[in-house]
Parts: sequence; C-alpha cells; structure tokens
Amino acid sequence: MFALDPLTALAAESQQLQTVLTALDPAAWDTPTRCTPWDVKALTAHITMTLARLGPMLDAPAPAAATIDAPAYYRPDERFSQAVNDIRIDSATEAASDGGPAVTARFADTWLAAAERCTTEDPGRLVTTRHGDPMTLTGFLTTRVVEVAVHGIDLADALGRPRWTSPEATAVVTELLLGPDHAAALAGLDMDPVDFIAKATGRESFTDAERAAVEARGLTWLALG
Repeated sequence: MFALDPLTALAAESQQLQTVLTALDPAAWDTPTRCTPWDVKALTAHITMTLARLGPMLDAPAPAAATIDAPAYYRPDERFSQAVNDIRIDSATEAASDGGPAVTARFADTWLAAAERCTTEDPGRLVTTRHGDPMTLTGFLTTRVVEVAVHGIDLADALGRPRWTSPEATAVVTELLLGPDHAAALAGLDMDPVDFIAKATGRESFTDAERAAVEARGLTWLALG
C-alpha cells in the first residue's frame, strides 16, 4: 500500500506539463525525443493515450480481486513485445498528426476528465488494465504518475529545459522505486531525486558505485517500453 496519494501527484504533474505545452513555440513540436521515433507532439499524444484509458477501465466491471500491484505492472512480458510496441508507436504517431495545439487540447481535456472522474471513485476500487491486470485504482494511478513524470523528463531533455517534475510526482515515483523509506534512502544516496528517477528508468546511467548503492537499498527495476 502506498502512503502517498497518486491522484494528487497525477494532477500536479499533468498541470506542470500542460503549462509547458501551452507555451511551446510551433517549431518545438517537431523536436526529436529519446523515445524514438516520436517527436515532442507524438510523445505528448502517447502520454495522453495512457491517461485516456482510465475512463473505459472505470466504466467496465470490477475484477474479483487485485493480483497485480504497481511494481508488478512493469514486469517484462508480452506488453513490451515488438508487436505491442509497434501498435504503441503507430497509434501515438497517428494521434499527433493534427499538430501540437490539438495535441495540447486533448491532453488538457484528458487529464482533467480523468482526475475529475477519479475523485468520485474509491481509491481501493478494482480495475482491469488493457493488459488484463487486476489492480486497485490507486495502484494503476501510480503507474500513470510514472508515465507523465518520466516522459516529462524525456520532453524536458528534448526541449533543452530544466526538468519540471513536480515534488508530488517525484515522491510517488521514488516511493515506487525505493519503497516507503524512499526519502531516507535518497538522502543516504546523496542523489537529486529527479536525477535518480532519470537513472532508475534508463534515461541516464548510474555509475558502478551508484548502481551498487541503489541495489543495496532495494531499488525496484521497472520494465519500460
């Protein structure tokens, strides 16, 4: 059970991203990102699609029990196969085809609708993901914070801007990665929390000493597409 509220973190991180997107220059939308072959607008479309799944999941019948938690959601299986990845790439590329301003509007509408809907739901409510994982809503929302925060790092780096990761999202993601004692663990590691997230999710590389230290503190490695 996570001590932090992922819905609050999701709203904070989404608002941060919306503020950035709204002020982007037209040329910035075509900037390549590390999430090849996506540019800024396609990666933003992908983030939007990950949040759009909340509504249909909440409309569907609840499963009998939750058997997957947020860390287990990121296990390496067929969800990261080439076939699934091709669908993921193509769908986001198509969704971005009408340009950055339209992508921004959809992102804003999507995250606001998702946040509003989730405020009316019991955090312990059960949902089934598109991959068939039975989870609590809190667990799935935690994975959505990961999507917006980690891809926000990708966008910030592509745009050459300081990473805007919100304190709320930083706390949720580091708790996922390091457990309930994440704050003490980070203090012991003497690492900036956002830099730690970037390294733990493969955006940058740990030094050998850092890797040994984070693994000694129980880092949960996530399989990411």
